[in-house]
Amino acid sequence: MSANTTFVSIGDLKKGRQAVSEVVETGGGCGSTGGDGKASCGTSAGPDDMPAEIWDKVKNHPCYSEEAHHHYARMHVAVAPACNIQCNYCNRKYDCSNESRPGVVSQKLTPDQAVKKVLAVASEIPQMTVLGIAGPGDSLANPKKTFDTMRMLHEQAPDIKLCLSTNGLALPDQVDEICKYNIDHVTITINMVDPEVGAKIYPWIFYNHKRYTGYEAAKILHERQMLGLEMLTARGVLTKINSVLIPGINDEHLIEVNREVKKRGAFLHNIMPLISEAEHGTVFGLTGQRGPTAQELKAVQDACMGGANLMRHCRQCRADAVGLLGEDRSEEFTLDKIEEMEVVYDLDKRKAYQDKVETERQAQVAAKADALAAAANDDGVDPDMKVLVAVATEGHGKVNQHFGHATEFQIFEVSKAQAQFVGHRRVDLYCQGGYGEDEQLPSIVKAINDCHAVLVAKIGACPRDELTAAGIEPVDQYAHEFIEKAALSWFSGYRQRIASGELVHQPRGDAQIRQGAFTGTAEAAA
Repeated sequence: MSANTTFVSIGDLKKGRQAVSEVVETGGGCGSTGGDGKASCGTSAGPDDMPAEIWDKVKNHPCYSEEAHHHYARMHVAVAPACNIQCNYCNRKYDCSNESRPGVVSQKLTPDQAVKKVLAVASEIPQMTVLGIAGPGDSLANPKKTFDTMRMLHEQAPDIKLCLSTNGLALPDQVDEICKYNIDHVTITINMVDPEVGAKIYPWIFYNHKRYTGYEAAKILHERQMLGLEMLTARGVLTKINSVLIPGINDEHLIEVNREVKKRGAFLHNIMPLISEAEHGTVFGLTGQRGPTAQELKAVQDACMGGANLMRHCRQCRADAVGLLGEDRSEEFTLDKIEEMEVVYDLDKRKAYQDKVETERQAQVAAKADALAAAANDDGVDPDMKVLVAVATEGHGKVNQHFGHATEFQIFEVSKAQAQFVGHRRVDLYCQGGYGEDEQLPSIVKAINDCHAVLVAKIGACPRDELTAAGIEPVDQYAHEFIEKAALSWFSGYRQRIASGELVHQPRGDAQIRQGAFTGTAEAAA
């Protein structure tokens, strides 16, 4: 990097576009410890924590706000099939319906088809507020298709936030186009800031009509990523950095990645587990590279606290995902079904529905505040105790799902001071065809083995006994209450039982991350 490179901190970014521009123009900024390091910004922060301009961008964006992800939906359109780099963790599939991971789609779309699909989804799902292009290749390796789609949506659906994801290789050349269509959220996948590390992740890149390999390829990619990030920050575009945690390759290095992207104004850093099942056909999967355990992932994320602000609610979505994070309604909106739909894009109807969502969201915030106040009493138990709890939810920020209907559990870290979302665990469906599939229980227990309790709307006798035997307390007494209130209330009771001698607090073990694997149902149908 040039000695004149300007760095912009998250603190500068939170002051708004004008402040960022002033930093860039004067050559100011911060060093390696720049910014305030506030871990909640972009996740659970509210309007009092940032300028109105920034709050307006994140308040109903499910990826940029952990709080919003309970209430607002997103969708991706698969208009970008080509890619300009090869990653050892990626294998794109264009007609796949059984896998839930980046790079797979059921149908590739033209820009016209994509716009039609977005309007149809937005008319049926009024809480859908965000449209992203995330492949199945790289959005900026397909610039015409990407920007044709964005241009039409900018004109026809002005209330929808526009986002794109990129590996960053072509990013510096496309910043003007990104700003032209008001695309004010960009995700860049950055797995390294050291080309020696990058050479283990990227076999090749294709840049300026030439293929590069090894260290040289990683060096070019790194320089282009850093330049693109700085250019976006200077233009006031919010950036989220995705990093794939690959044990033994970049796990410790991601702390340095976090530090370097923070310097350059990244709004969020999303550290994701490697999807390494062999059935996906990736280089890492076929060569036996393992993914991280739940505690390994959390340890790296925790080590980055104080750096760039962390996102922990990512679902590593398909490139054609539709709905709330954690759900996929894309099968409801195939092209043939859209042809039969009467699409009416009603801005007033969408706004009215979203106003109701905001009322519910504020009720969730108030319930959490009340629960925190109630938990403040001294009970004589270690005040620094923290535990993990798993939650079965269908959205709206509530404990509102039957144990047997869950395909994922949201994980919250609970203490006297907070109930903080720290991740999610995908599991196979327990109830299939109206009955419980007991063979699935061991895998479900492994997925939440580090949790002291699982909060559900309802649970049957068999899974209740299995969880209890594994040391995980099944809890259904808080059905349909807001998650944070339920978790804090359970934790208060847990502490009281410890104080009374009814039970002894024991640490839990590690858990198994099952990211992007085929579901048991899909395997049976194959």
